[in-house]
Amino acid sequence: MIFAILQSAGSQLDAMLQAIWASSTTRLPPLDVRGIMLCALIALAAVLPGPVWHVTRNAITIAHEGGHALIAVLTGRRLESIRLHADTSGATVSAGRNRGLGLMLTTFAGYIAPALWGLGCAALVANRYASAALWLLVVLLAFMIVRIRNGYGFAAIIVALALTIVISWWGAAALRIYAGYTLAWFLCFGAIRPLFELYRQRAMHGARDSDADMLAQSTGVPALLWMLLWLVLDLGALWLATHWMIQDAGGIGAVFSPTGFWNH
Repeated sequence: MIFAILQSAGSQLDAMLQAIWASSTTRLPPLDVRGIMLCALIALAAVLPGPVWHVTRNAITIAHEGGHALIAVLTGRRLESIRLHADTSGATVSAGRNRGLGLMLTTFAGYIAPALWGLGCAALVANRYASAALWLLVVLLAFMIVRIRNGYGFAAIIVALALTIVISWWGAAALRIYAGYTLAWFLCFGAIRPLFELYRQRAMHGARDSDADMLAQSTGVPALLWMLLWLVLDLGALWLATHWMIQDAGGIGAVFSPTGFWNH
């Protein structure tokens, strides 16, 4: 009886994984100029207004801490915990040498991670694999959830994971396409605003334990230069992601030409 139940569950899991793989490797129709711009506007609306940003910033914090966590693992450090807080701050703790390249890369990864996630998402949606972008997000969230060590963080990951699974599994192709583009824009835009917030906090003599300050202490390079480097890299990722996402729609000219826009 137990063997039969396990065999049935295994068959169902295998069928589910095959369906996910088929969805992820199936190219979806391209999005037109108006659709691409609509996704960009939705992403900006999730980043610019303060009250909205207080909620959506949680997603950027997840990406930020996910960057710390992934690089910690890739550089051979032992990932111990991830915490996400209601004020949209977070903390990732890893064990290993208290100096060296591994620690430096782990510390550096946070403020560039959202932009890199967004760039990867843009690469996939530009090649019409929006479903793959969403399922990869599911994998990354699942990777994080086993290391979450506080209730708010667990709830935040569960909400993000559930929403992504619902869109990926039950969403129509059009919804997945729009979700993929909007996610790419949101991550790229959302990577930039926290840097200005960090600059403002440091200007008011706060946030002296930030990633930039930790890098400054370990390398001797001023924190402001680390912040400037992050900004340049984040803007570069936004530019590249934009280029990739609009090239199927005819490039920059089609986006900013009134006739080209309405003809699409």
